[in-house]
Amino acid sequence: MDSIITLPVTAWTTALSAILFLALTWGVISRRRRLGIVLGDGDDRATTKRIRGQGNAAEQIPITLIILALAELGGASQSALIGAVALFLIGRAMHAAYFSFHGLHWRLRFYGMSATMIAQAILIALLLSTLIG
Repeated sequence: MDSIITLPVTAWTTALSAILFLALTWGVISRRRRLGIVLGDGDDRATTKRIRGQGNAAEQIPITLIILALAELGGASQSALIGAVALFLIGRAMHAAYFSFHGLHWRLRFYGMSATMIAQAILIALLLSTLIG
């Protein structure tokens, strides 16, 4: 039986976001295993940083996917959705890199979060435009 995905932008964004989240999760797990930390961060700053990077992704990705799916269902422009998603994924990747690799400049976090929030604002606007008509 052939499956039909009626929300291709949302489906691709979900898949790519899930890969990023899996990488962040693996980063936390591998650091904990390396240091013998069973629970929490073991008072290790680098582990705390990785945990927060994963946590931030867990906070930002789901709401973005919900807004995206509703905007796509509402008939928002696919090219506008793809543009917003590209910005979102770039922002998430920048943010994740800062939290995953020691020594990267804090501006990577700032610009990553800025890109994330701008993309979310665009998606909200696209969703509202489908609601208002």
